Amino acid sequence: MLDELHVKDLALIRDVSLVPASGLTVITGETGTGKTALMSALALLAGGRGDAGAVREGTDGLLVEGRFVFPTATGNAEEDAESLDQMADTNSLRSKEVVVSRQVTADGRSRVHIDGSIASVGQLAEGTGATMDLCGQHEHQRLMHVAHHREMLDAWAFDDLLPFLESYANAYVAARDAAEALAQLEAASTLSAEAIEQARFTMARIDEVSPMPDEYDELRSTLDRAEHAEALAQQTGGAHEALSGEGGALDALGAAASALEEAARTDSALGDAARSLREASYVVEDVARDVRSYRDGIDFDASRLADMQERMGLLQGLMRSFGPTIEEVIATRERAEATVSAVDQSEEQISHAHAVVQKCEEELSCAARALHEARTAIAPRFADAVTAQMQRLELAGAALECNVEMSDRSNWTLTGPDHVEFLFKPAAGMGARPLVRIASGGEVSRVMLAIKVVLGSADDVATLVFDEVDAGVGGSAARALAEVLSDLATTHQLIVITHLPQVAVLGDAHYVGRKPEGDLPEPVVNEVRGQARVAEVARMLSGDTGGVSRAHAAQMLEEAHALRSK
Repeated sequence: MLDELHVKDLALIRDVSLVPASGLTVITGETGTGKTALMSALALLAGGRGDAGAVREGTDGLLVEGRFVFPTATGNAEEDAESLDQMADTNSLRSKEVVVSRQVTADGRSRVHIDGSIASVGQLAEGTGATMDLCGQHEHQRLMHVAHHREMLDAWAFDDLLPFLESYANAYVAARDAAEALAQLEAASTLSAEAIEQARFTMARIDEVSPMPDEYDELRSTLDRAEHAEALAQQTGGAHEALSGEGGALDALGAAASALEEAARTDSALGDAARSLREASYVVEDVARDVRSYRDGIDFDASRLADMQERMGLLQGLMRSFGPTIEEVIATRERAEATVSAVDQSEEQISHAHAVVQKCEEELSCAARALHEARTAIAPRFADAVTAQMQRLELAGAALECNVEMSDRSNWTLTGPDHVEFLFKPAAGMGARPLVRIASGGEVSRVMLAIKVVLGSADDVATLVFDEVDAGVGGSAARALAEVLSDLATTHQLIVITHLPQVAVLGDAHYVGRKPEGDLPEPVVNEVRGQARVAEVARMLSGDTGGVSRAHAAQMLEEAHALRSK
């Protein structure tokens, strides 16, 4: 979730910082106090398009910074990798915090940094953007991308759909792999005669030598000793003679030790030196024995040396032609063999591969039908649940429909064979049409709110930002909207720009945008508490902060506090 936000030189804002609550954060204030600019800032952190027109007049560029706190790893390696791993190139997301900054210069250039390292807008969108939903008049809205509709349906009915999803995914992977294997065989069967002949030549050339793994390194070590056998024998023989020959090191150490032992009879302080020399003589004796054993083991065989040199030459020739290593030579031989085998047995292998593809496709079609039927059965239940929430949000008569259609086989993906799209019916007497084309900004926000309430903890998006969610809402519907937002704040972090006092009083944190007096518009956004918050709620209620309005505001805040404490 978003732990802190800093915005500088964006639109009218000069410098503003916010620390959102983990539950519901409300932002209020009159028009022109920077609330919309804050939405733009959050869109930039979510990977939205940077626009030079958003840069504050007279400055070189804007800066938006956010500190995000993520849960620890789930334990599911694949899930952890896919959730925010695009940012792991710059910082491991196993850590609890990630600091993101987005700069847009006055000439339109955009820069992204994640934990101080350069990153791309794409990484930002796939990282922090995947943890946020912006719902309002801004372009970054998951609900307005049809590709996410299937994700939402599946998240809601995950337990019911899981067996079908797993069966389909396994069948899809098997069919994909079978198709790829067939394509490789068919490609190999169409190789030119020259390519086939080259593969046969490669096999024959390597088989003449028949290299073994690790052979080259072992032979090189053995050959070095064999080529220098005479010198090694002389050198080790000389060393042995110097150590244990007559008058050698052992004799000298023994004589010195004996002399010190005799002296120690007079002065015991020399005893340690005598013992050290005796111990040294044992070490020297062991070395002399090992050196003699090495010398005696040297067997100079001119014929064997010639054989090893010839073998080394053959291996080096292969490495120059097919290497640079023996392991690569062997791998080249295996590839050549696969090519020849594919050609020699192409008809039989291709026929078998076709049969495998047909069998896998039949199993995939069966799994696809089962998944499609399961989604089709669940979709109305999901739509009804969302519609029920929409009725609480001043969308009486409106309804959500969830359309599930089987796609052409060429459009099937790992997640399913279906095209899932939400349709919006503005009123009971009107037909349902694609939500992304007909709903207004306020309606989209409320539909998203209804969906998020239905999803609850099944939603994989941590932070929800709502603007215009209260457009056209008043009276009892305003209280219902506030209650829905309060409920949703138990499973998500919410940031809501609102004009409704019923919503404002339920915030765990309350920020107010104000326009200071002066010629330059520099709105400030500050958190309000205590009497300052009472005054702001009073202003929202009646436009003034008189005694009656303040009393009403204080009562609403007290009731909201009691509601949140339950």
